[in-house]
Amino acid sequence: MKQILFAGVIGLFLTLVGTPLLIKLLARKGYGQYIRDDGPREHASKRGTPTMGGIAFILATVAAYFLAKVITSYLDPEADAAPTFSGLLVLGLMVGMGLVGFLDDYIKIVKRRSLGLRAKAKMAGQLIVGIAFAVLALQFADNRGNTPASTKLSFITDFGWTIGPVLFVVWALFMILAMSNGVNLTDGLDGLATGASVLVFGAYTFIGVWQFQESCANALTLTNPGACYEVRDPLDLAVVASALMGACLGFLWWNTSPAKIFMGDTGSLALGGVLAGLAICSRTELLLAILGGLFVLITMSVVIQVGSFRLTGKRVFRMAPLQHHFELKGWSEVLVVVRFWIIQGICVIVGLGLFYAGWAAEK
Repeated sequence: MKQILFAGVIGLFLTLVGTPLLIKLLARKGYGQYIRDDGPREHASKRGTPTMGGIAFILATVAAYFLAKVITSYLDPEADAAPTFSGLLVLGLMVGMGLVGFLDDYIKIVKRRSLGLRAKAKMAGQLIVGIAFAVLALQFADNRGNTPASTKLSFITDFGWTIGPVLFVVWALFMILAMSNGVNLTDGLDGLATGASVLVFGAYTFIGVWQFQESCANALTLTNPGACYEVRDPLDLAVVASALMGACLGFLWWNTSPAKIFMGDTGSLALGGVLAGLAICSRTELLLAILGGLFVLITMSVVIQVGSFRLTGKRVFRMAPLQHHFELKGWSEVLVVVRFWIIQGICVIVGLGLFYAGWAAEK
């Protein structure tokens, strides 16, 4: 449990201290955000704000994860603080998706346009990273035969449908692409995606701790062995989630309105990818649609807008994604962000309630 606390505190400290250094570096190199001309007029003032801030919390998360293990081992030599395959795979997915986003951001900055990588190149990068994660996640079985991921679909635990390795790869890719693009669409207002992500990472910290305490490996000592969890490395997933929560919280200090730095695609693709990775490895794949309800809602607003315009020639919203619709209705940016955080908080509460209810129902 000490690892979880250390990871969160270290992640928070590193981004609080490291993000302003990154801001100075990016500003000196002229790596500023390009703002779309068709967006809300108030956003014009954000032109030139340093972007690619996702570098800060990606590096902080990785550093916090490993430092937490080193510190834990030093303070308690008998503690099992070795990195696990599940933790390393989820971190690898985050870094890989972040690298794709970095290339996209870099091209936007160099060519001074709102579009970076060509759509096919960006998709190819995401597919390569996603396939590598999905294939490796079905390897490295522990002494109970559990691999980081399962070929069964899951909600709060695995349920009966086994889809096989090929369909699992397709399913994992869908989740990774959907969440990475969902966070990317949400990242349109200062602090919106960062704050929403903090809430979801907090939920996954709790889920990892609970799954560890109620692991089937401890069935003989559990009060409710019928509701145990067959997850390979739940405690280490909680360490990763805690490091992410701390790192994003520290980044939010600088990313909140008025933002001194944007996460860019570097950050949004990384966050979406790691959310999908946590869901897959914790066997809560379908639950992620509730825990990350704000990202789903904003993604659906784009789908509805595009579908309606193509079918009827009419728009449902003044502008998509959804947050810009409310801006154009006269809501201030801060008002939209805070109210959307409240929506995300409700989604997390409902998701954790369902998670606990599923466990309690097995009594």
